[in-house]
Amino acid sequence: MTSASGAGTARRGGEGGKSLKEQYRWQLWIIVAGNSLFLYGVVQANAIRLAGLRSAFTDAQNLVPVGLALVIATVLNGLLSAEAKARLVFLRWHHALPGHRAYSKYALRDPRIDVAVLEKLHGSALPVDPVEQNRAWYRLCKAMETDPAVRQVHRDFLLLRDYTGLCVVFIVFYGTAAFYAIPSPKVAFSYLLALVAQYVLVRQAASNYGIRFVTTVLARWVAKEQPDALKYLGKRARTKGISDASKTAEKSSRVD
Repeated sequence: MTSASGAGTARRGGEGGKSLKEQYRWQLWIIVAGNSLFLYGVVQANAIRLAGLRSAFTDAQNLVPVGLALVIATVLNGLLSAEAKARLVFLRWHHALPGHRAYSKYALRDPRIDVAVLEKLHGSALPVDPVEQNRAWYRLCKAMETDPAVRQVHRDFLLLRDYTGLCVVFIVFYGTAAFYAIPSPKVAFSYLLALVAQYVLVRQAASNYGIRFVTTVLARWVAKEQPDALKYLGKRARTKGISDASKTAEKSSRVD
């Protein structure tokens, strides 16, 4: 992982030492193969008929072998950079990653996160600048990347982020192919709408997982470090109470 809540190279761990990307690559193969077969079925079946799609899928099993699906998934997914995928997921051009709003927005909304403890553990006021927020969060992410809950939500986010990128590739290339290969403009347009709907749904899911990834890192880190922080806060509260009591007693003696 090269940027906060984004994905570059994830460390190896779990599932036989596979990286996070290697763990979900087979799912991208299925996504590419499924979309390819769906386009083939629409073209061959003269619109989307159940019987036609069944026969198309049955006959098309040999069209996309596993090896070819791997090449297609790798090439199409590689057309978009991690930054471009983040923009497609979070619909922001600048500071697209949710790590840029980790402390000012998402930490405040998550009931799992004690913001007072988080600020104490941070050692100073929580950052406000988007770039500084992302950097601070990323340091915590690296410290918590082996946590099972963090790894799981990280993997889910990367999968759906890459799926979102593929959805855009499908809209551009498969949508164009549909208008070329399908005689009926109405059917071709319906197919294009299906691709757009796929993007909308997958993008929303990827956005939710990205935000969850950010807050899970913060929540797990606070839970891990919370005992020491609570001791400090309790001690500070007691010290403040004693100090306030002393001031009150001093004022009372002066009045007397």
